[in-house]
Amino acid sequence: MTSIHFRALTGKVITSNGIPSTGERGMDDREIVIDVRGLVRKYHSTTGVLHQKRRETVAVDHIDLQVRRGELFGLLGPNGAGKTTTIKVLTTLLLPTEGSVQVLGYDAVKQPMEVRKRIGLILGGERGLYYRITARQNLRYFADIYGVPIAIRDKRIEEVLARVDLLDKADVRVEDYSRGMKQRLHIAKGIVHDPELVFMDEPTIGLDPEAARDTRAMTKELVGEGKTILLTTHYMYEADELCDRVGVIARGRILALDTPSGLKALVKDTSVIEVEGFGLTEMDVESLRALEGVRTVAANMGEDKQTMRVQVEDPGGMLPRVAHILEDRKVIGMKVKEPTLEDAYLWLVREDA
Repeated sequence: MTSIHFRALTGKVITSNGIPSTGERGMDDREIVIDVRGLVRKYHSTTGVLHQKRRETVAVDHIDLQVRRGELFGLLGPNGAGKTTTIKVLTTLLLPTEGSVQVLGYDAVKQPMEVRKRIGLILGGERGLYYRITARQNLRYFADIYGVPIAIRDKRIEEVLARVDLLDKADVRVEDYSRGMKQRLHIAKGIVHDPELVFMDEPTIGLDPEAARDTRAMTKELVGEGKTILLTTHYMYEADELCDRVGVIARGRILALDTPSGLKALVKDTSVIEVEGFGLTEMDVESLRALEGVRTVAANMGEDKQTMRVQVEDPGGMLPRVAHILEDRKVIGMKVKEPTLEDAYLWLVREDA
């Protein structure tokens, strides 16, 4: 069994010996630039026509979070976990229902304009750009909004266009850009005013492998220049590669917070049986989950090929049992692997559920 204790709503995530999680040690000498205490965000809606009922949805449920200057902090969670809502509150796009939010020393509720001057927001996907004008025109517009002095504005735009390798396409309409080019323009937009703190909300979603790799490389460069980054993603390998610390969020609550290696240590006594084949079904997944000795099962049920990751404590003893359940399927590969950050994440989310 792992040594971590889940907190119910608030308080530090600690190990069973009472020591703060390893991600919180050794960083106390750096200034806190994001300080969130007891953050709650609720949404209200109504259902029905004649007999309307008011429904309350808790998107973020009593989150405490501190991020220090120069840190690349990752927020991981499934869709609907509360990642984007948290980002919107921190960037002053949403008001919190409860709690306090300090960003770069400013109250995000009482001093939103001071916060906005000093932060950048980089979105993933198709949001946040004007497609019928050029990249240069987009950046000029956003530079003016951020208050970049006119005397240095055009030079700054040239610099960021060069940095994201779009200088030769600066005067092409964004509607003619590829998905990867649009994402590079998102990065240019987010840093055109040279912010201290950058929020990146799933910046590689939908990108091809090369474009995603370029985005991760630029993210590392920003951290190397001393910028603080809060990154949301559901790609575990990306968080493992980039992040100093990671918070795992599900159903609006922080389940665990540590370094990637610290979180992987939660499943250090676990091995993973990776299965690849054709004709694997959801019923097979449930059968494997029901086996004694199986901790979790994650499946990617593609149309052409399916894969499963079965977490077990005794791989030697479990291999024959897994093979027996799948004996009528076309299994093309079955091997034992070391657990990854994804396996730690899946275990945390499963335990919470």
